[in-house]
Amino acid sequence: MGFQAHGKHLIAGEWVGSDKVFVSEPAHGTAFEYSVGTPELVDQACVAAEEAFWEFGYSSREERAVFLEAIAEEIDARGDLITEIGCSETGLPEARLVGERGRTVGQLRLFASHIRAGDYLDRRYDAALPERAPLPRPDLRMMQRPIGPVAVFGASNFPLAFSVAGGDTASALAAGCPVVVKGHSAHPGTGEVVAEAIHAAIQRCGLPKGVFSLIQGGKRDVGTALVQHPLIKAVGFTGSLGGGRALFDLCAQRDEPIPFFGELGSVNPMFMLPSAVASRGAALGEAWAGSLTMGAGQFCTNPGIAVVLEGAEGEAFAEAARSALSESGAQVMLTDGIAAAYRDGAARMQEAAGVQEMLTSMCDTRQAKPFLFRVSAEDWLGNHVLSEEVFGPLGLVVVAKDEAQMIAVAKSFVGQLTATLHMDDGDATLARRLLPVLERKAGRVLANGFPTGVEVCDSMVHGGPYPASTNFGATSVGTLSIRRWLRPVCYQNIPASVLPDDVA
Repeated sequence: MGFQAHGKHLIAGEWVGSDKVFVSEPAHGTAFEYSVGTPELVDQACVAAEEAFWEFGYSSREERAVFLEAIAEEIDARGDLITEIGCSETGLPEARLVGERGRTVGQLRLFASHIRAGDYLDRRYDAALPERAPLPRPDLRMMQRPIGPVAVFGASNFPLAFSVAGGDTASALAAGCPVVVKGHSAHPGTGEVVAEAIHAAIQRCGLPKGVFSLIQGGKRDVGTALVQHPLIKAVGFTGSLGGGRALFDLCAQRDEPIPFFGELGSVNPMFMLPSAVASRGAALGEAWAGSLTMGAGQFCTNPGIAVVLEGAEGEAFAEAARSALSESGAQVMLTDGIAAAYRDGAARMQEAAGVQEMLTSMCDTRQAKPFLFRVSAEDWLGNHVLSEEVFGPLGLVVVAKDEAQMIAVAKSFVGQLTATLHMDDGDATLARRLLPVLERKAGRVLANGFPTGVEVCDSMVHGGPYPASTNFGATSVGTLSIRRWLRPVCYQNIPASVLPDDVA
């Protein structure tokens, strides 16, 4: 028997319905009815999360590590069901869903290992100096502590790795923070199955029921109620600039402002340096086309812009990309809304002054085919619209007349998740001039690669200056992401018999 939705919310260990329902819009297969979230359900979930925090927030690292591993096991146990409903809802291929599930359970297990080691606590100790003159120094110990209940908004483009049990949820639970998730309506069935896995892990581990809740659907009032609830102490979000900025502003307007960790998008520019383009420009153009069309371009790290120097080599690179893209077939996009936004973004490019069409496509309903455009750096610098993200397989070649103009283009970018240098040894001098610019613009700088692969590890940074993210000091991928949900506490002259176990 395949997937059959019960269509309910998980609130403090209970599956509950609501008066209204919405119907899913799968790419193929059966549509199901799901209960619509309400501000009242948000309040119930947040109150339960606060109650759970008094136990879960002070649990041992080992207890939380075992819990994270149990979630991973329960997700894997439901792997076939997750793949079935995930493919139906999103249109993503089976291999992509299987791989994303591997990433999701992998980061849960990584976080378990990381908190067991304890380094994330950043423990510091300054021993008392009672004889110091002119003033003695007290005994001072510092450690990171969990902040309280966290709200997480599921992402549309990653139904597993950035959604119900994705990086935001996993890192918050690792820190000791209960989580209330607002599931994304693009894949409510996938969210339901994953929530069942987390619920099973809570029961296995004997944890408070309010450690995790899932609220499905709902309009703006549900999101507003969640980020403005006085018991929520931080928010994790992956999505559009407009939606994220609205939630960010709501967090700042609260009587008690709270941090909003939003990842809001990026065009991820690539700088194609002259020696590399001269020696392997055609191969780079073909590889760029492959990266642009991966997953129908629906990655926040999709490299949408390539900056080249004018000349025959740069034209050959662009032509190779055009030729490869022209052979790409239509792909299903995640939602009708994303497909419509993609068509609108392509239309903006077509209407912009100085932009030349290298490859145009016909896109119907939820289908997407690639677009490729070309513009001079001069026209680029004069039109901010050209630097705005188009979510999908659309590429723009920016042609600079010389190295100085290429650097000017680099300086013109707003904050990015990634920036890439394609270079050979002969490009080292120009690369050294560009690197200080790019590291101010992006959270991750690459050489001779494509940014669509985001490794989940200790050193990864998935964030950047605004508008790539709302907090340039944070990352939503990797073990450093746990630090978002912690704050430092200093213990002065507290007896060892009273101190938390991890401090001593």
